[in-house]
Amino acid sequence: MRSLLYLVAIILIIGWALGFFVYSAGSLIHILLVIAIIAILLRLIGGKGI
Repeated sequence: MRSLLYLVAIILIIGWALGFFVYSAGSLIHILLVIAIIAILLRLIGGKGI
């Protein structure tokens, strides 16, 4: 389950990066970035690390 969460976080970060350079999705991209960062922090706090 944790690896799936990490995979989703990476996908969200890639999506944010693509959207940031394309400027097509607006503020939705920044929401995705925040969700990805929260997912990574939860994984780090969980104790397993990256």
